[in-house]
Amino acid sequence: MTDHGRQTPPASGGTPCGCGHEHAHPHEAHPHTHHSHDSCHCHDHAAPPRKAPDGKAAHGHAPGKQRVYTVQGLGCAHCAAEIEHQVSRLPGVADCVLVYETRQLRVTAPDPDALLPDIRRVCVAVESTAKVIVPEDGQEEEATPLRALLAGAVCFAAGMLTPHPIAKPVLVVAAYLVLGWRVLWTALGNLLRGRVFDENFLMSLATLGALIIGEYPEAAGVMLFYRVGEYFEDRAVARSRRQIMQAVDLRPEVVQLVESSGTREIAAADARVGDIVLVRPGDRVPLDGVVLEGESRLDTSAVTGEPTPVRVAPGDKAVSGCVNTDGLLKLRVTHVLAESMVQRILDSVENAAARKPRLDRFITRFSRVYTPVVVVIAALTALIPGLATGNWSQWVYTALTFLVISCPCALVLSVPLTYFAGIGAGSKRGILFKGGASLEMLETVKMVVMDKTGTITQGNFAVQRVAPAGGMDKTALLALAAACERASTHPIARSILTAAQDMALPAVTDIREQAGEGVSAMLDGKTVLCGSRKLLARHHIALADDAGETGGAEVLLALDGAFIGQLIIADTVKADAADAVARMKRQGLATAMLTGDGEDNARAVAGAVGVDEVRARLLPQDKLTALDELRAAHGAALFVGDGINDAPVLAGADVGAAMGSGADAAIEAADVVFLRTELSAIPDAVDIARCAGRIARQNIVFALAVKLAVMVLGLAGRASMWLAVFADSGVAMLCVLNAVRILRRK
Repeated sequence: MTDHGRQTPPASGGTPCGCGHEHAHPHEAHPHTHHSHDSCHCHDHAAPPRKAPDGKAAHGHAPGKQRVYTVQGLGCAHCAAEIEHQVSRLPGVADCVLVYETRQLRVTAPDPDALLPDIRRVCVAVESTAKVIVPEDGQEEEATPLRALLAGAVCFAAGMLTPHPIAKPVLVVAAYLVLGWRVLWTALGNLLRGRVFDENFLMSLATLGALIIGEYPEAAGVMLFYRVGEYFEDRAVARSRRQIMQAVDLRPEVVQLVESSGTREIAAADARVGDIVLVRPGDRVPLDGVVLEGESRLDTSAVTGEPTPVRVAPGDKAVSGCVNTDGLLKLRVTHVLAESMVQRILDSVENAAARKPRLDRFITRFSRVYTPVVVVIAALTALIPGLATGNWSQWVYTALTFLVISCPCALVLSVPLTYFAGIGAGSKRGILFKGGASLEMLETVKMVVMDKTGTITQGNFAVQRVAPAGGMDKTALLALAAACERASTHPIARSILTAAQDMALPAVTDIREQAGEGVSAMLDGKTVLCGSRKLLARHHIALADDAGETGGAEVLLALDGAFIGQLIIADTVKADAADAVARMKRQGLATAMLTGDGEDNARAVAGAVGVDEVRARLLPQDKLTALDELRAAHGAALFVGDGINDAPVLAGADVGAAMGSGADAAIEAADVVFLRTELSAIPDAVDIARCAGRIARQNIVFALAVKLAVMVLGLAGRASMWLAVFADSGVAMLCVLNAVRILRRK
């Protein structure tokens, strides 16, 4: 390898300079994952955005201000999709996304608040119970129509049990009206507005048709089953939403503010930068800060997914969301609540839900076609066989069952909820996906391409091997090297001094710097040389036969004209790197490493962890070219990096992932951010993406298969409207439960 004297061991992505050696681009470690942005304004990314298949910038934003409202009273995911479609068509709206899972409506326009009356009018036109809440007005509680449901159920049961010939139909019809008046009223209002193919109208048409043909118990029973299914579906969605948000919402309500007179409790939102807060054992760190007093261990698993507690002492950073396990700590606040890690994680998950995957967008478009097609099939089923056989009652009844299953709620709800649950599952493990699209694309990758420094390695240099020669002792060799290097601030010198920090150092004198080569000193009247091969060659020192290539930076020592050994200094490979790479290979992924480091050092690291391909001595622009070559050979690629110089290749990859300890430019350009530093986060993320994709496809196949089966049974005269309601609300509820199981997956 290249001789090392006073140059810094090269870092990944380093730039060659005039002296022929590479120098690292240092970047400051950041404990957060992305910039904090005003929720009402769009922002530009530091790196050029990659292009999506449709030609639009995948990370870009429409021009204007973005405003986030809460829409309450949404009846179903299909209605949410319709509201999104209608609001996006309003004059002046550049972009609109309504996320049913979070009830958040994001509108981008020159002045979104000026459009608020029109937005509210659209929402009420689609869903009469919908309310658009401005964030400043606070949240309103949604009423649960449980009392009407119970009253209707009692009436229906009484009607079915009574033997009285007059009371029976009266009670059954009363039950129908109690249970269905809201559905009927909403359907009438929608019909007057020209909206025919909505769930309320279709359910009203089906049950009123049953009343007309004399099926009173069927009409009331189907309405009861529908309302029960709707209630439990809403409960399942709400519970899923709470599970996901509670998993990532670590925001504190209060903090213990330290003052001269003692401590007092204040709202976390009232704390300011520079305030001193007290964190007791067992408390969660409320805000990002720096430890002023005390020592303890912090459980960071809720933020980074790392199970091992981290020791902190005065001067160390403490990230909000971690749990103080041992001692009493006093922190100086460095970020207010709105800018702390806990809020950034929450914002990231909420923002991610608005970036919909292609499968979600396809299902939304499909649903607009599916419902009219099923309604047409229902009409033809009533007319053609009815005319042919004269058995109008049977075929009208069959057509009514088709109307019940024509609402695509199970499809429209389950796919986005699955990806939202995947985003929540990732955040629990210290993995932030910046959207369902990122999850969807990650499922398709065939190769993982990694930077070296800070990704595969720790990014800090240490003495890896002490190799004495000529009868020298290891401890004495290391102590002598440390004595020679103790006046230097060079990274290599610091790594030697750290390794020998508990040793008694010999008293060397007359230490002299040899520019670009090392140092010379005197020990008991003998000359000590400590540095590169060039230094020893200039003094005609013969090296031992085993002082060959090392795979790291080497420091050679000579005493009184004789070679006495060498130290090998290299970046430390992460402890889990080899296991993580092995997991990637078991997942069927090819692996590669791109680095600006020298060939020998790069191959030594790649060999230690089992990476398949290595490209070394690359400039930042060379990395993008190398990535394109690898992608052409293997398929879609995930690139993982952490440096400023990684931003272009992160933006150019099919999926870009940044280590959360890396530079802001890299984090901003990435699709996925790993809050934890272990390489195992990569196969974990791929596992979550593949699981989410499988569940989404399972839900689609299951929902369509059940609906198709009911249609076939109906044509065969074996399907009831009760079964049709199960194919609608029951299937939707089962799909919701299937979607959120990813949260419990280990």
